[in-house]
Amino acid sequence: MSNKEDILKRYRANVREKFDMPDLSDIKAITYPDPLVQFIKMTESVGGHVIEMKEGQDINELVKEMYPDAKEIATNLPEITIATRNPDTVGRARDLNGTDVGIIRGNFGVAENACVWIPQTMKEKAVCFISENLIILLPKSQIVNNMHEAYKRIEFDKEYDGYGTFISGPSKTADIAQVLVMGAQAARSATILLLPE
Repeated sequence: MSNKEDILKRYRANVREKFDMPDLSDIKAITYPDPLVQFIKMTESVGGHVIEMKEGQDINELVKEMYPDAKEIATNLPEITIATRNPDTVGRARDLNGTDVGIIRGNFGVAENACVWIPQTMKEKAVCFISENLIILLPKSQIVNNMHEAYKRIEFDKEYDGYGTFISGPSKTADIAQVLVMGAQAARSATILLLPE
């Protein structure tokens, strides 16, 4: 038994009163006439950028145009041929330090809050957080209205211990002296490339 399982077992053994889960069937979650339009609006409101890719547009050329000074580009996506680092082949997570641009794939986006579900599909998930600039490839047809719909769609890759995360825009905080700092805990910029299908 792992430490985590042991700790949870001890917590459960000391629960004195149990409550039934509430009935959530009558919750009316927010929906939008056009979830894609709302997703773009929310992404921009949280400091992210959205670029709608055209059919046949070269992602590699677009990335070079967006970040002409980038020296280190990290991804394990086969369609990205300009990568200089692969999160599947580095020895440890800190080997990704100094990554100018990280490129990852999102499964779906959420219109109500601009979150994108990112399952771990690489050995070192640090690429999602250590990169100065993050690019998320997302099929434009894969936008859901709300988090209720999102949670029903979550799937984990068992190869990577069932890890995944929602990312919404660049990392930012205004905790100290109420001064907005971009890139406080993760990427300074986040761009969603909406892919045609």
